[in-house]
Amino acid sequence: MTFKPLNENDRVNTRTLLHEAIPLTGTIVSGTYGDLNIKTYSHGMFQSVYDYPYVSSSANHIFDITFGAPAGALVGTSDTQYTKKRNIYNQMAQVLMGYDATGSIQKFDEDGNLFDSTTDKMNEVIILPFSRLLVKDEIKKETFSMDLAVNPLHSYGSYTSFINISDVGASTEYRVNSPAGDYGILYATGSGGLLDGSSTHTASINGSTYWYAGLLFYQAGIAVLTGSVFGTQLASAVTDMNGSGDDIDALLSGSTIEQIGDAFRNRLKNVQFNNTTELNSTVYFCRINHNEFNYTSNPTYLEESRIRVKTQATDEPVAYITTVGLYNDNNELLATAKLSEPLKKSSSNEFTIRARLDY
Repeated sequence: MTFKPLNENDRVNTRTLLHEAIPLTGTIVSGTYGDLNIKTYSHGMFQSVYDYPYVSSSANHIFDITFGAPAGALVGTSDTQYTKKRNIYNQMAQVLMGYDATGSIQKFDEDGNLFDSTTDKMNEVIILPFSRLLVKDEIKKETFSMDLAVNPLHSYGSYTSFINISDVGASTEYRVNSPAGDYGILYATGSGGLLDGSSTHTASINGSTYWYAGLLFYQAGIAVLTGSVFGTQLASAVTDMNGSGDDIDALLSGSTIEQIGDAFRNRLKNVQFNNTTELNSTVYFCRINHNEFNYTSNPTYLEESRIRVKTQATDEPVAYITTVGLYNDNNELLATAKLSEPLKKSSSNEFTIRARLDY
């Protein structure tokens, strides 16, 4: 066996980002399986959506739905699940937004500028943590899209008015002031005057007007939507979210988190994004010069003290390379690379074998 040391010039580290399109249709989310793919819990703090009836071993978890509101917001102390809604908001804001200079939890901010004003804070938020199975390492920036039905009346299965929520422009305008990593602003658009033309909660991107709709945390794989996308951001607010005559304010304050999740799912037409898998690699360039590795220590290389592959004494010695082994400083084998076919090596040729380790 022959060894050759590798130096720094023989090694290079690379990073490759692989993307996969993830489409989630509203039919799966809101009723294809008669809600058998919607798992609820006794604690009532969130519900989970699966791509198949969740009792099946082949079902995959897609995302969760929950709702949160801070103290002093729309949801008062006498409202349904007040404590749970407050705790969820504080927990998610603590993890995703962090703390301010006074040690208080930062509220979700519609434009990501945490210091500009107190009027652009999102107090009532619908939170969608997507499964790591779908997100992988992160959501690719500027690929997220969601269609929501905003018909004033509840009409499951026959909605006609939709707004689109996306992270338009996020590939260059994302924020980094979150302890959970990068996040982008979610904007709403809609045709036919669906959105409030007098709203001040808007931004201009490439000459077009967009309405603030929430935040998208890429590495965490969490979308946070403001409840205003069903209320004040619309030209005509939704007056019946759930078939019981509750507008968005009544739903968020007077309903359980599971009931809020049901109402939201039944208005969710489509969600799609591209995930990201980060593939890190170390490439080793194993350089074989003309005067190296022309012999082998394999005992079958010799026959009666003569090289098997030589028919005449004047022939050049010949070896065949089949495997590359990577060893540490103690000559302990760490990895092997098999060639697809043996390489004939003699003093008249040279090779550079590229061995890549992915992790």
